[in-house]
Amino acid sequence: MSQKALVLREIGTPLVPGDRPIPQPGQNHLLLKVLVAGLNPHDQRTRDAGLFVTSFPFVPGSDIVGEVVGVGEGEHSEIFNIGDHVFGHTFVKDGDANDFNPLQQYALADARFVAKVADTGLSDDEASTIPVIVLAGFIALFSSSGLGLPPPFSAEAASFDFAATTLLVIGGGSNTGMATIELARLAGIKQIIVVAGIRNEAEIKTRGASHVIDRHAGDVLGQIRAITGDDLIYAVDTVNPGQKQEVGVAALSNSKKGTLITLRRPDGDFDPDHIGTKSAGYERRLVLGVSTGHPELAMGFWKEVPAWLKDGKISSSKYKVVKGLDADVVNKVLDDYRDGKGEKTNVHPWE
Repeated sequence: MSQKALVLREIGTPLVPGDRPIPQPGQNHLLLKVLVAGLNPHDQRTRDAGLFVTSFPFVPGSDIVGEVVGVGEGEHSEIFNIGDHVFGHTFVKDGDANDFNPLQQYALADARFVAKVADTGLSDDEASTIPVIVLAGFIALFSSSGLGLPPPFSAEAASFDFAATTLLVIGGGSNTGMATIELARLAGIKQIIVVAGIRNEAEIKTRGASHVIDRHAGDVLGQIRAITGDDLIYAVDTVNPGQKQEVGVAALSNSKKGTLITLRRPDGDFDPDHIGTKSAGYERRLVLGVSTGHPELAMGFWKEVPAWLKDGKISSSKYKVVKGLDADVVNKVLDDYRDGKGEKTNVHPWE
């Protein structure tokens, strides 16, 4: 049996309609009727630069909500039933992602990295805004390749002094920035300094920020250091690529080793006159907020996140809906991401 899909046939060309076979679930897999395929800015870079492409024709997307229509064998898949609505992140670390990505009518899901929508108190569309956005912030804060803070559900978290910890979030007005703030608050961090557009100040403070600094101010670095002195060792930049990450590095302590985690490529070096002496060194590194890269940590996330959502500790993001696998409409969404004016978009493949 075949199904409808949107596929990329060549890097740098528009997505086009295609037909694909309906996959069958293997060990600890679920077969989902795709109800929501969530689009994110990186999907534009998939189309135009080949980011995450594993083979052609390629099916894009990473956020999925679906109805379980098939259950493979395994201890992780057996907790789900036919008819359950689940949400998850489809990124496949090794192998071909085409059977898992959601811009098609049916897709597979790794049962380790999904949760039941019914446990969240959210709608299907609201749940679809969680996987990529919230998981990116979670991995940035709590993975060993990120800042390495103890996950809130770990034994180590009980003895870690989160209340005395300071975190800088650059790009705090972005969806992932907002999620990172909420996750930091959930962990117990009291001093969360956020650089963002000042128009978002009220919402950012509601999410948990203790300080909001206007990203357009002429003295952003000075304002950060007026709060932190020379003690900042934890920072996350959710929006800037390469050389634009300079403020995050400069804000780190000059006498203690600090770390800036980025969600965009950390290309290029900085002028020491701009970033300070950094006598103890510093680290700047990219993390990918994907479940398969951190399976044990991610399994804890997918176990706990429904309760965090139901209790209002983590929020869903705003979104718009696109009905049907309409190549022209979806390509326009990706064009808007490219042009810096996109918004979180949910595609409903069956409408």
